[in-house]
Amino acid sequence: MDLPVDPLHRFPEDFVWGVATSAFQIEGSARADGKGPSIWDRFCERPGAIADGSHGEVACDHVQRWREDLDLVAALGVDAYRFSVSWPRVQPQGQGAWNDRGLDFYERLVDGLLARGVRPYLTLNHWDLPDALQQRGGWAARDTVHRFVDYALGLQARLGDRVAAITTHNEPWVIATLGHEWGSFAPGLKDRATAVQVSHHLLLSHGLALQALRAAGCRARLGIVLNLAPVHAATRSAADRVQARIDDGRLVRWYMDPLFHGRYPDDVLEHLGADAPRTEPGDLAAIATPMDFLGINYYSRSVASADGSWQAGRSGLALTDMGWEVYPTGLTELLLRLHRDWPVPPLYVKENGAAFRDECVDGRVHDAERVAYLAAHIAAVGAALAAGVPVAGYMVWSLLDNFEWTSGYAKRFGLVHVDYATQRRTLKDSARWYRDFLRRQRALRSSPAAEPALA
Repeated sequence: MDLPVDPLHRFPEDFVWGVATSAFQIEGSARADGKGPSIWDRFCERPGAIADGSHGEVACDHVQRWREDLDLVAALGVDAYRFSVSWPRVQPQGQGAWNDRGLDFYERLVDGLLARGVRPYLTLNHWDLPDALQQRGGWAARDTVHRFVDYALGLQARLGDRVAAITTHNEPWVIATLGHEWGSFAPGLKDRATAVQVSHHLLLSHGLALQALRAAGCRARLGIVLNLAPVHAATRSAADRVQARIDDGRLVRWYMDPLFHGRYPDDVLEHLGADAPRTEPGDLAAIATPMDFLGINYYSRSVASADGSWQAGRSGLALTDMGWEVYPTGLTELLLRLHRDWPVPPLYVKENGAAFRDECVDGRVHDAERVAYLAAHIAAVGAALAAGVPVAGYMVWSLLDNFEWTSGYAKRFGLVHVDYATQRRTLKDSARWYRDFLRRQRALRSSPAAEPALA
Protein backbone atom coordinates (compact mmCIF):
# COMPACT_ATOMS: atom_id res chain seq x y z
CA MET A 1 0.00 0.00 0.00
CA ASP A 2 1.45 3.42 -0.95
CA LEU A 3 2.19 5.66 2.01
CA PRO A 4 1.11 9.31 1.94
CA VAL A 5 4.01 10.04 4.35
CA ASP A 6 7.52 9.96 2.84
CA PRO A 7 8.94 6.65 4.14
CA LEU A 8 12.47 8.12 4.15
CA HIS A 9 11.36 10.77 6.63
CA ARG A 10 12.01 8.54 9.62
CA PHE A 11 11.30 9.15 13.27
CA PRO A 12 13.78 8.66 16.14
CA GLU A 13 14.54 5.06 17.07
CA ASP A 14 13.03 5.44 20.54
CA PHE A 15 9.85 7.12 19.27
CA VAL A 16 6.81 5.32 20.73
CA TRP A 17 4.01 4.29 18.37
CA GLY A 18 0.73 3.09 19.82
CA VAL A 19 -3.03 2.81 19.88
CA ALA A 20 -5.45 3.85 22.60
CA THR A 21 -8.80 2.93 24.16
CA SER A 22 -10.73 3.71 27.34
CA ALA A 23 -12.50 1.42 29.78
CA PHE A 24 -16.10 2.62 29.56
CA GLN A 25 -16.03 2.81 25.79
CA ILE A 26 -15.00 -0.81 25.15
CA GLU A 27 -15.20 -3.01 28.25
CA GLY A 28 -18.88 -3.82 28.72
CA SER A 29 -19.59 -6.22 31.62
CA ALA A 30 -21.07 -3.22 33.39
CA ARG A 31 -22.64 -5.27 36.15
CA ALA A 32 -20.27 -8.24 36.25
CA ASP A 33 -17.77 -9.46 38.83
CA GLY A 34 -18.60 -6.93 41.51
CA LYS A 35 -18.24 -3.77 39.41
CA GLY A 36 -20.09 -0.75 40.77
CA PRO A 37 -21.87 1.89 38.66
CA SER A 38 -19.99 4.88 37.31
CA ILE A 39 -21.32 8.34 36.56
CA TRP A 40 -21.47 7.32 32.90
CA ASP A 41 -23.60 4.29 33.72
CA ARG A 42 -26.00 6.67 35.44
CA PHE A 43 -25.81 9.31 32.71
CA CYS A 44 -26.75 6.76 30.04
CA GLU A 45 -29.96 6.09 31.96
CA ARG A 46 -31.17 9.66 31.32
CA PRO A 47 -33.70 9.89 28.50
CA GLY A 48 -32.16 11.74 25.56
CA ALA A 49 -28.64 11.87 27.02
CA ILE A 50 -27.21 9.53 24.35
CA ALA A 51 -28.05 10.27 20.73
CA ASP A 52 -29.00 6.73 19.77
CA GLY A 53 -30.40 5.79 23.19
CA SER A 54 -27.61 3.28 23.77
CA HIS A 55 -25.36 2.62 26.76
CA GLY A 56 -22.05 1.00 27.62
CA GLU A 57 -23.32 -2.17 29.23
CA VAL A 58 -21.89 -4.37 26.45
CA ALA A 59 -19.89 -1.94 24.26
CA CYS A 60 -17.15 -4.03 22.58
CA ASP A 61 -17.38 -6.81 25.19
CA HIS A 62 -13.67 -6.29 25.81
CA VAL A 63 -13.72 -7.79 29.31
CA GLN A 64 -14.62 -11.11 27.69
CA ARG A 65 -12.68 -10.65 24.45
CA TRP A 66 -9.48 -9.05 25.72
CA ARG A 67 -7.23 -11.81 24.37
CA GLU A 68 -8.56 -11.31 20.84
CA ASP A 69 -8.19 -7.56 21.17
CA LEU A 70 -4.60 -7.78 22.42
CA ASP A 71 -3.81 -10.04 19.48
CA LEU A 72 -5.06 -7.20 17.25
CA VAL A 73 -2.83 -4.73 19.08
CA ALA A 74 0.18 -6.99 18.61
CA ALA A 75 -0.64 -7.58 14.93
CA LEU A 76 -0.45 -3.84 14.27
CA GLY A 77 3.17 -3.87 15.38
CA VAL A 78 2.81 -0.98 17.82
CA ASP A 79 5.15 -0.36 20.74
CA ALA A 80 2.48 0.65 23.24
CA TYR A 81 -1.17 0.28 24.14
CA ARG A 82 -2.88 3.00 26.14
CA PHE A 83 -5.88 1.82 28.19
CA SER A 84 -7.74 3.05 31.24
CA VAL A 85 -8.82 1.34 34.42
CA SER A 86 -12.47 1.55 35.41
CA TRP A 87 -12.31 2.90 38.95
CA PRO A 88 -15.70 1.38 39.95
CA ARG A 89 -14.59 -2.00 38.58
CA VAL A 90 -11.67 -2.18 41.01
CA GLN A 91 -13.09 -0.13 43.90
CA PRO A 92 -16.90 -0.02 43.58
CA GLN A 93 -17.46 2.65 46.25
CA GLY A 94 -14.49 4.75 45.20
CA GLN A 95 -12.99 4.20 48.64
CA GLY A 96 -12.54 1.39 51.11
CA ALA A 97 -12.80 -2.20 49.93
CA TRP A 98 -11.11 -3.28 46.70
CA ASN A 99 -12.65 -5.69 44.21
CA ASP A 100 -10.10 -8.42 43.55
CA ARG A 101 -12.00 -9.73 40.52
CA GLY A 102 -11.73 -6.34 38.89
CA LEU A 103 -8.06 -5.99 39.74
CA ASP A 104 -7.41 -9.49 38.41
CA PHE A 105 -8.81 -8.46 35.02
CA TYR A 106 -6.28 -5.64 34.70
CA GLU A 107 -3.46 -7.90 35.89
CA ARG A 108 -4.34 -10.30 33.07
CA LEU A 109 -4.52 -7.40 30.62
CA VAL A 110 -1.11 -6.02 31.59
CA ASP A 111 0.52 -9.44 31.61
CA GLY A 112 -1.09 -10.19 28.24
CA LEU A 113 0.39 -7.04 26.73
CA LEU A 114 3.85 -7.80 28.07
CA ALA A 115 3.65 -11.36 26.75
CA ARG A 116 2.94 -9.89 23.30
CA GLY A 117 5.84 -7.44 23.49
CA VAL A 118 3.63 -4.35 23.93
CA ARG A 119 4.24 -1.74 26.63
CA PRO A 120 1.21 -0.96 28.84
CA TYR A 121 0.34 2.74 29.22
CA LEU A 122 -2.21 3.02 32.02
CA THR A 123 -4.71 5.85 32.53
CA LEU A 124 -6.21 6.14 36.01
CA ASN A 125 -9.21 8.34 35.18
CA HIS A 126 -10.85 8.41 31.78
CA TRP A 127 -14.06 10.04 33.08
CA ASP A 128 -15.86 7.08 34.72
CA LEU A 129 -15.89 8.23 38.35
CA PRO A 130 -17.63 5.80 40.75
CA ASP A 131 -21.21 6.96 41.19
CA ALA A 132 -20.85 6.39 44.94
CA LEU A 133 -18.34 9.26 45.04
CA GLN A 134 -20.61 11.44 42.91
CA GLN A 135 -23.31 11.01 45.55
CA ARG A 136 -20.82 12.50 48.03
CA GLY A 137 -20.11 15.53 45.84
CA GLY A 138 -17.93 14.04 43.09
CA TRP A 139 -15.06 16.12 41.78
CA ALA A 140 -16.65 19.24 43.25
CA ALA A 141 -15.83 17.86 46.72
CA ARG A 142 -12.26 18.23 47.94
CA ASP A 143 -12.44 14.82 49.61
CA THR A 144 -12.51 13.20 46.14
CA VAL A 145 -8.98 14.52 45.62
CA HIS A 146 -7.75 12.32 48.45
CA ARG A 147 -9.82 9.33 47.38
CA PHE A 148 -8.15 9.58 43.98
CA VAL A 149 -4.71 9.52 45.58
CA ASP A 150 -5.69 6.37 47.50
CA TYR A 151 -6.95 4.83 44.25
CA ALA A 152 -3.69 5.67 42.48
CA LEU A 153 -1.68 4.04 45.25
CA GLY A 154 -3.87 0.93 45.15
CA LEU A 155 -3.23 0.46 41.43
CA GLN A 156 0.47 1.16 41.91
CA ALA A 157 0.60 -1.69 44.40
CA ARG A 158 -0.94 -4.14 41.89
CA LEU A 159 0.27 -2.90 38.50
CA GLY A 160 2.99 -0.31 38.98
CA ASP A 161 5.87 -2.75 38.57
CA ARG A 162 4.78 -3.70 35.03
CA VAL A 163 3.35 -0.61 33.33
CA ALA A 164 5.55 1.76 31.36
CA ALA A 165 3.60 4.92 32.13
CA ILE A 166 0.72 6.13 34.29
CA THR A 167 -1.55 9.00 33.28
CA THR A 168 -3.51 10.54 36.13
CA HIS A 169 -6.40 12.16 34.23
CA ASN A 170 -7.54 12.16 30.64
CA GLU A 171 -8.83 15.55 29.45
CA PRO A 172 -9.75 17.34 32.68
CA TRP A 173 -11.30 20.13 30.56
CA VAL A 174 -13.93 17.67 29.33
CA ILE A 175 -14.75 16.47 32.84
CA ALA A 176 -15.02 20.02 34.15
CA THR A 177 -16.56 21.94 31.26
CA LEU A 178 -18.68 19.39 29.41
CA GLY A 179 -19.63 17.52 32.56
CA HIS A 180 -20.22 20.36 35.01
CA GLU A 181 -20.73 23.59 33.04
CA TRP A 182 -22.42 22.61 29.78
CA GLY A 183 -24.10 19.50 31.18
CA SER A 184 -23.66 17.54 27.96
CA PHE A 185 -21.44 14.85 29.53
CA ALA A 186 -21.66 13.00 32.83
CA PRO A 187 -22.54 13.92 35.50
CA GLY A 188 -24.68 16.42 33.55
CA LEU A 189 -24.43 19.53 35.75
CA LYS A 190 -24.70 23.11 34.49
CA ASP A 191 -22.89 25.51 36.80
CA ARG A 192 -19.73 27.41 35.87
CA ALA A 193 -18.49 27.91 39.42
CA THR A 194 -18.79 24.18 40.09
CA ALA A 195 -16.99 23.37 36.84
CA VAL A 196 -14.10 25.66 37.70
CA GLN A 197 -13.79 24.14 41.17
CA VAL A 198 -13.83 20.68 39.58
CA SER A 199 -10.97 21.67 37.29
CA HIS A 200 -8.93 22.76 40.31
CA HIS A 201 -9.60 19.53 42.19
CA LEU A 202 -8.64 17.46 39.15
CA LEU A 203 -5.33 19.30 38.83
CA LEU A 204 -4.70 19.10 42.57
CA SER A 205 -5.40 15.37 42.65
CA HIS A 206 -2.99 14.95 39.75
CA GLY A 207 -0.17 16.69 41.60
CA LEU A 208 -0.78 14.93 44.90
CA ALA A 209 -1.04 11.55 43.16
CA LEU A 210 2.33 12.11 41.46
CA GLN A 211 3.91 12.90 44.82
CA ALA A 212 2.35 9.84 46.48
CA LEU A 213 3.26 7.49 43.63
CA ARG A 214 6.88 8.58 43.66
CA ALA A 215 7.03 8.25 47.44
CA ALA A 216 5.72 4.69 47.02
CA GLY A 217 8.58 3.84 44.68
CA CYS A 218 6.64 3.88 41.41
CA ARG A 219 8.97 3.21 38.48
CA ALA A 220 6.50 4.08 35.72
CA ARG A 221 6.72 7.43 33.95
CA LEU A 222 4.07 9.80 35.30
CA GLY A 223 2.04 12.54 33.62
CA ILE A 224 -1.35 13.89 32.58
CA VAL A 225 -3.20 14.07 29.25
CA LEU A 226 -4.84 17.31 28.11
CA ASN A 227 -7.12 17.97 25.15
CA LEU A 228 -5.61 21.05 23.55
CA ALA A 229 -5.97 22.93 20.28
CA PRO A 230 -4.87 26.19 18.72
CA VAL A 231 -7.69 28.72 19.06
CA HIS A 232 -8.25 30.91 16.01
CA ALA A 233 -10.51 33.95 15.80
CA ALA A 234 -13.29 33.45 13.25
CA THR A 235 -12.68 36.92 11.81
CA ARG A 236 -10.27 39.80 12.34
CA SER A 237 -12.83 41.72 14.35
CA ALA A 238 -11.80 42.92 17.80
CA ALA A 239 -14.68 41.03 19.38
CA ASP A 240 -13.63 37.72 17.84
CA ARG A 241 -10.01 38.26 18.85
CA VAL A 242 -11.08 38.91 22.44
CA GLN A 243 -13.22 35.76 22.38
CA ALA A 244 -10.29 33.74 21.04
CA ARG A 245 -8.13 34.97 23.93
CA ILE A 246 -10.79 33.93 26.45
CA ASP A 247 -11.30 30.54 24.81
CA ASP A 248 -7.56 29.91 24.69
CA GLY A 249 -7.35 30.88 28.35
CA ARG A 250 -9.96 28.41 29.46
CA LEU A 251 -8.93 25.54 27.16
CA VAL A 252 -5.14 25.79 27.13
CA ARG A 253 -3.63 28.26 29.59
CA TRP A 254 -5.98 27.34 32.48
CA TYR A 255 -4.32 23.92 32.57
CA MET A 256 -0.82 24.62 31.25
CA ASP A 257 -0.06 27.61 33.49
CA PRO A 258 -0.69 25.90 36.86
CA LEU A 259 1.00 22.69 35.72
CA PHE A 260 4.17 24.43 34.55
CA HIS A 261 4.17 27.93 36.09
CA GLY A 262 2.39 27.19 39.38
CA ARG A 263 -0.35 29.78 38.86
CA TYR A 264 -3.66 30.34 37.09
CA PRO A 265 -3.64 32.98 34.33
CA ASP A 266 -4.63 36.40 35.65
CA ASP A 267 -6.86 37.29 32.70
CA VAL A 268 -8.87 34.09 33.09
CA LEU A 269 -9.27 34.66 36.84
CA GLU A 270 -10.55 38.16 36.04
CA HIS A 271 -12.93 36.75 33.43
CA LEU A 272 -14.28 34.18 35.92
CA GLY A 273 -14.78 36.72 38.70
CA ALA A 274 -16.74 35.16 41.55
CA ASP A 275 -16.57 31.78 39.82
CA ALA A 276 -12.80 31.52 40.38
CA PRO A 277 -11.82 28.37 42.33
CA ARG A 278 -11.32 28.15 46.08
CA THR A 279 -7.74 27.14 46.79
CA GLU A 280 -5.76 26.36 49.91
CA PRO A 281 -2.10 27.12 50.71
CA GLY A 282 0.18 24.70 48.88
CA ASP A 283 -2.34 23.73 46.22
CA LEU A 284 -0.59 25.43 43.30
CA ALA A 285 2.81 24.10 44.33
CA ALA A 286 1.36 20.57 44.40
CA ILE A 287 -0.24 21.01 40.97
CA ALA A 288 3.15 22.05 39.56
CA THR A 289 4.83 18.82 40.71
CA PRO A 290 7.26 17.94 37.87
CA MET A 291 6.01 15.38 35.34
CA ASP A 292 7.88 12.84 33.26
CA PHE A 293 5.68 13.49 30.23
CA LEU A 294 2.76 15.58 29.00
CA GLY A 295 0.14 13.88 26.87
CA ILE A 296 -1.77 15.78 24.20
CA ASN A 297 -5.04 14.76 22.54
CA TYR A 298 -5.60 16.57 19.27
CA TYR A 299 -8.43 16.24 16.74
CA SER A 300 -8.88 19.69 15.19
CA ARG A 301 -8.43 23.40 15.81
CA SER A 302 -10.91 25.57 17.74
CA VAL A 303 -12.47 28.64 16.15
CA ALA A 304 -13.83 31.44 18.33
CA SER A 305 -16.55 33.89 17.41
CA ALA A 306 -18.01 36.43 19.82
CA ASP A 307 -21.57 35.90 18.63
CA GLY A 308 -21.26 32.12 18.37
CA SER A 309 -22.15 32.18 14.70
CA TRP A 310 -19.12 30.35 13.30
CA GLN A 311 -19.79 26.82 12.09
CA ALA A 312 -17.36 24.16 10.89
CA GLY A 313 -17.44 23.91 7.13
CA ARG A 314 -17.37 27.61 6.43
CA SER A 315 -13.64 27.40 5.81
CA GLY A 316 -14.12 24.86 3.04
CA LEU A 317 -11.99 22.28 4.84
CA ALA A 318 -13.05 18.63 4.88
CA LEU A 319 -15.07 17.53 7.91
CA THR A 320 -15.06 14.27 9.82
CA ASP A 321 -18.28 12.49 10.77
CA MET A 322 -18.14 14.40 14.08
CA GLY A 323 -18.37 17.65 12.10
CA TRP A 324 -14.78 18.56 13.00
CA GLU A 325 -12.43 20.17 10.49
CA VAL A 326 -9.51 18.14 9.20
CA TYR A 327 -6.74 20.54 10.19
CA PRO A 328 -3.38 18.74 10.58
CA THR A 329 -1.26 21.90 10.57
CA GLY A 330 -2.96 22.80 13.84
CA LEU A 331 -1.12 19.90 15.51
CA THR A 332 2.26 21.29 14.44
CA GLU A 333 1.17 24.76 15.56
CA LEU A 334 0.07 23.43 18.95
CA LEU A 335 3.23 21.42 19.61
CA LEU A 336 5.45 24.36 18.66
CA ARG A 337 3.52 26.67 20.97
CA LEU A 338 3.68 24.29 23.94
CA HIS A 339 7.44 23.96 23.52
CA ARG A 340 7.85 27.73 23.18
CA ASP A 341 5.63 28.95 26.02
CA TRP A 342 6.10 26.35 28.78
CA PRO A 343 9.02 24.23 30.09
CA VAL A 344 7.40 21.01 28.91
CA PRO A 345 8.79 17.51 29.44
CA PRO A 346 8.70 15.03 26.53
CA LEU A 347 5.36 15.33 24.71
CA TYR A 348 3.22 12.42 23.58
CA VAL A 349 0.28 12.68 21.22
CA LYS A 350 -1.90 10.27 23.21
CA GLU A 351 -4.99 10.51 20.99
CA ASN A 352 -5.37 11.45 17.36
CA GLY A 353 -7.91 10.06 14.93
CA ALA A 354 -11.15 10.65 13.12
CA ALA A 355 -14.67 9.28 12.80
CA PHE A 356 -15.94 8.47 9.32
CA ARG A 357 -18.95 6.53 8.05
CA ASP A 358 -17.28 3.18 7.65
CA GLU A 359 -19.02 0.14 6.26
CA CYS A 360 -17.80 -3.44 6.24
CA VAL A 361 -18.45 -4.93 2.80
CA ASP A 362 -17.33 -8.46 1.94
CA GLY A 363 -14.97 -8.49 4.89
CA ARG A 364 -13.18 -5.21 4.06
CA VAL A 365 -13.52 -1.64 5.24
CA HIS A 366 -12.14 0.89 2.78
CA ASP A 367 -11.54 4.03 4.84
CA ALA A 368 -9.29 6.12 2.63
CA GLU A 369 -10.32 9.32 4.44
CA ARG A 370 -8.94 7.97 7.72
CA VAL A 371 -5.71 6.87 6.06
CA ALA A 372 -5.25 10.38 4.69
CA TYR A 373 -6.11 11.91 8.08
CA LEU A 374 -3.59 9.79 9.96
CA ALA A 375 -0.86 10.27 7.38
CA ALA A 376 -1.26 14.05 7.44
CA HIS A 377 -1.21 14.23 11.22
CA ILE A 378 1.82 11.95 11.53
CA ALA A 379 3.54 14.26 9.06
CA ALA A 380 2.52 17.19 11.29
CA VAL A 381 4.22 15.50 14.23
CA GLY A 382 7.30 14.99 12.09
CA ALA A 383 7.33 18.71 11.25
CA ALA A 384 7.25 19.59 14.95
CA LEU A 385 10.09 17.16 15.66
CA ALA A 386 12.15 18.67 12.87
CA ALA A 387 11.62 22.10 14.47
CA GLY A 388 13.05 20.86 17.77
CA VAL A 389 9.91 19.98 19.74
CA PRO A 390 10.52 17.01 22.11
CA VAL A 391 7.75 14.76 20.81
CA ALA A 392 8.34 11.24 22.08
CA GLY A 393 5.33 9.29 20.83
CA TYR A 394 2.09 9.12 18.86
CA MET A 395 -1.01 6.99 19.49
CA VAL A 396 -4.02 6.50 17.24
CA TRP A 397 -7.52 6.87 18.63
CA SER A 398 -8.83 4.29 18.58
CA LEU A 399 -8.01 0.61 18.35
CA LEU A 400 -11.71 -0.32 18.06
CA ASP A 401 -14.94 1.30 17.02
CA ASN A 402 -16.62 1.86 20.38
CA PHE A 403 -19.19 3.67 22.51
CA GLU A 404 -18.52 7.27 21.53
CA TRP A 405 -20.01 8.91 24.64
CA THR A 406 -23.10 11.00 23.83
CA SER A 407 -22.94 9.91 20.18
CA GLY A 408 -23.48 6.30 21.21
CA TYR A 409 -22.40 3.79 18.56
CA ALA A 410 -23.11 5.99 15.56
CA LYS A 411 -19.57 7.42 15.26
CA ARG A 412 -16.71 5.11 14.35
CA PHE A 413 -13.12 6.07 15.24
CA GLY A 414 -11.53 2.63 15.17
CA LEU A 415 -8.74 1.14 13.13
CA VAL A 416 -10.74 -2.03 13.64
CA HIS A 417 -14.42 -2.23 12.65
CA VAL A 418 -16.75 -3.75 15.23
CA ASP A 419 -20.05 -5.33 14.24
CA TYR A 420 -21.91 -4.69 17.49
CA ALA A 421 -24.53 -7.37 16.78
CA THR A 422 -21.94 -10.14 16.47
CA GLN A 423 -18.85 -8.48 18.06
CA ARG A 424 -16.89 -9.46 14.97
CA ARG A 425 -13.68 -7.47 14.51
CA THR A 426 -12.46 -6.53 11.02
CA LEU A 427 -9.24 -4.70 10.21
CA LYS A 428 -9.91 -1.53 8.22
CA ASP A 429 -7.60 -0.33 5.48
CA SER A 430 -6.33 2.26 7.96
CA ALA A 431 -5.16 -0.52 10.30
CA ARG A 432 -3.28 -2.14 7.42
CA TRP A 433 -1.79 1.21 6.44
CA TYR A 434 -0.64 1.93 10.02
CA ARG A 435 0.86 -1.56 10.30
CA ASP A 436 2.74 -1.12 7.01
CA PHE A 437 3.89 2.37 7.96
CA LEU A 438 5.37 1.04 11.22
CA ARG A 439 7.09 -1.80 9.37
CA ARG A 440 8.76 0.72 7.10
CA GLN A 441 9.81 2.82 10.07
CA ARG A 442 11.48 -0.21 11.63
CA ALA A 443 13.17 -1.03 8.35
CA LEU A 444 14.56 2.48 8.23
CA ARG A 445 15.85 2.14 11.80
CA SER A 446 17.86 -0.92 10.82
CA SER A 447 19.19 0.54 7.57
CA PRO A 448 22.55 2.37 7.94
CA ALA A 449 21.99 4.10 4.61
CA ALA A 450 18.68 5.63 5.70
CA GLU A 451 18.15 9.34 6.08
CA PRO A 452 19.13 10.60 9.59
CA ALA A 453 16.38 10.62 12.17
CA LEU A 454 14.54 13.81 12.99
CA ALA A 455 16.40 15.82 15.60
